[in-house]
Amino acid sequence: MEPLSHRGLPRLSWIDTLYSNFSYGADDYDGEGNEEQKVPPEGSETMPYIDESPTMSPQLSARSQGGGDGILPTPPEGLGPVVEAGKGLEMRKLVLSGFLASEEIYINQLEALLLPMKPLKATATTSQPVLTIQQIETIFYKIQDIYEIHKEFYDNLCPKVQQWDSQVTLGHLFQKLASQLGVYKAFVDNYKIALETAEKCSQSNNQFQKISEELKVKAPKDSKDSHTSITMEALLYKPIDRVTRSTLVLHDLLKHTPVDHPDYPLLQDALRISQNFLSSINEDIDPRRTAVTTPKGETRQLVKDGFLVEMAESSRKLRHVFLFTDVLLCAKLKKTSVGKHQQYDCKWYIPLADLVFPSPEESEPSPQVHPFPDHELEDMKMKISALKSEIQKERANKGQSRAIERLKKKMFENEFLLLLNSPTIPFRIHNRNGKSYLFLLSSDYERSEWREAIQKLQKKDLQAFVLSSVELQVLTGSCFKLRTVHNIPVTSNKDDDEAPGLYGFLHVIVHSAKGFKQSANLYCTLEVDSFGYFVSKAKTRVFRDTMEPQWNEEFEIELEGSQSLRILCYEKCYDKTKVNKDNNEIVDKIMGKGQIQLDPQTVQTKNWHMDVIEMNGIKVEFSMKFTSRDMSLKRTPSKKQTGVFGVKISVVTKRERSKVPYIVRQCVEEVEKRGIEEIGIYRISGVATDIQALKAVFDANNKDVLVMLSDMDINAIAGTLKLYFRELPEPLLTDRLYPAFMEGIALSDPAAKENCMMHLLRTLPDPNLITFLFLLEHLKRVAEKEPINKMSLHNLATVFGPTLLRPSEVESKGHLTSASDIWSHDVMAQVQVLLYYLQHPPISFAELKRNTLYFSTDV
Repeated sequence: MEPLSHRGLPRLSWIDTLYSNFSYGADDYDGEGNEEQKVPPEGSETMPYIDESPTMSPQLSARSQGGGDGILPTPPEGLGPVVEAGKGLEMRKLVLSGFLASEEIYINQLEALLLPMKPLKATATTSQPVLTIQQIETIFYKIQDIYEIHKEFYDNLCPKVQQWDSQVTLGHLFQKLASQLGVYKAFVDNYKIALETAEKCSQSNNQFQKISEELKVKAPKDSKDSHTSITMEALLYKPIDRVTRSTLVLHDLLKHTPVDHPDYPLLQDALRISQNFLSSINEDIDPRRTAVTTPKGETRQLVKDGFLVEMAESSRKLRHVFLFTDVLLCAKLKKTSVGKHQQYDCKWYIPLADLVFPSPEESEPSPQVHPFPDHELEDMKMKISALKSEIQKERANKGQSRAIERLKKKMFENEFLLLLNSPTIPFRIHNRNGKSYLFLLSSDYERSEWREAIQKLQKKDLQAFVLSSVELQVLTGSCFKLRTVHNIPVTSNKDDDEAPGLYGFLHVIVHSAKGFKQSANLYCTLEVDSFGYFVSKAKTRVFRDTMEPQWNEEFEIELEGSQSLRILCYEKCYDKTKVNKDNNEIVDKIMGKGQIQLDPQTVQTKNWHMDVIEMNGIKVEFSMKFTSRDMSLKRTPSKKQTGVFGVKISVVTKRERSKVPYIVRQCVEEVEKRGIEEIGIYRISGVATDIQALKAVFDANNKDVLVMLSDMDINAIAGTLKLYFRELPEPLLTDRLYPAFMEGIALSDPAAKENCMMHLLRTLPDPNLITFLFLLEHLKRVAEKEPINKMSLHNLATVFGPTLLRPSEVESKGHLTSASDIWSHDVMAQVQVLLYYLQHPPISFAELKRNTLYFSTDV
């Protein structure tokens, strides 16, 4: 698409020109609500400016006509005092006047876009349609709604600005505008397909091509020109550009609105809604708006940015990484005093022409990268959950805002440490002129995103270069303005009324996939977010030598405040020479990946919700449904006392004349025989249909159970064992003792805790105790293989703790108010109880019963 010429664009008044040079950005604040001063970087003549080509907006054109490369134009004579009054409400009027003028232009642009829609619709039902109804609805999707929203906003704002009064209130108008941003979300989601449809229609229909190449936009009332010509493609980009500008103008309005003005809280609310909206769609917004012009006049666009953990000097450092069209820049936010302009400090950069990815087997080994101890990560999670609870209590009791801020600060510190120390997946890049750099990411999905974005840019004809110190300073200085990811991804950065995510169990069936160009060995993995980072939760079996795999496998995934589900499709590699030296694992090739938001309203139904996710031309069909954590607490005893699932453990052991139920012994034996070295054993979900088949065989006491076990996928056997304990009419450690276990684990004195925890075990019924000790020893043997299976005692406690020890329904109703409270109050403590016993020296049943300690028998 060719850049639009400056000619023909309306020349705006001086006020609008001044307004166009205001810096609308998140860099107006230092993160604590303090206003920032704009300071050009040392050694540069001018600050780089946002380059909106190829869809140059009138605001930018005014800047270009009046003030050159981002330099403020000199105000006309006689207006000096007005600018001086900019610290007060006079500046507020200027901001609004400029915004109103640009709003008029925007409405005219929307009108121009809507103008051909009616005649196109009229011909769609004739024998010679230009476009089909479906094509028209795709191209012009939501334009009418956006036009009506802004027309109403303009009609209400205009008289208030024209009949100006310093006490005029208009915050409610901006608040209403922000509340209607859902329409923009729908537009943005459809934007790419709208452009593709318009392009295809232009190629196949000359009549539509003529219409779309030259749409007439009515000029503003005070303009000498009657109209200007613009392409449909450029106009379709305007709503994306506009939603950013509407958000940025709120920054300036707030700056120049006194705190005690009735508009102030309304504008704050509108800004919060708008910022939340922008951060949710930033990934989807066309990157063309984020470009910087260097002193040499080159255009360098920002394509992607985000926070990554870098291994530097043998320690983990949080970096903000910026991918431009020709260079990758790794930066760190400078520490600045309040009131000083925040900027990034460049740590290093690599021109994309010099950037190479070493193949996994060529990677230099990284002996200095040690995974952070699991128990410390779990401690951080516990602290975060406890702090969340304290903040909720303070709010409920209308506590002091200072106390809440203190708690929030502590929570941020722990979340930051968790984010810094949890990633383990290596992502190495190399400068062909020498140095290698290593990032640690939380998921393969993220690694693939960065690699693909870089490789896509490297397909272009790139030249190697060296940035001068001034050029580097200018480029680094522009990062704060251009960034699309503003905050570290921790929950402390989210607003309090944002959705807390889902807690409970997500059931996912991965059905099939289409769109592969050749036969391969294919499988999928499922990831969900937890505490700010993504964790792999399930993996389908490998479907061999096929172009249309039919997995039809169901998984049950535990969610901990999750908001997104990712599906990755891989081609399995069986070549043992291709081992990544960073983590000693064979690297499989990612064929496609996709992500969907877990919308509570869509997911929280009793019925399955079917969906298709598109990834690099591949379509994966899946279904899902959700069970909240409070629903999953309900244990339904089996009506058939002849089976083993849902039947009291004492009934089963008595019937079998065994000390430990047969199902537990057989599953444990099979896992120890061939699954103890399986990566993620007990964490990775087994296929639900396989688990149900095993459940049916054990319930029927079928003689073929041993044959079936030997043929079954090991994750399904592990899943069957977990299901058995979850479906017991009451948990293995009993409802009666649950409060005592919660109190015991909270004791500070080690001797008192030991006495209490051992006494509680002695109080269990014998079948429960013997089975628990049997399982305990098995889990310890699994953890001995942690270097291979990646399952530590802490991982195993996280998987089994909430299954073996759960509050009864009465208990949970008594002191828990929501699904998230169940996680924060209880689950962490349940994990700690099991972890205590797993870390304890071997516990013998006979020894335990013999040692009657002097301890209260009240439990």
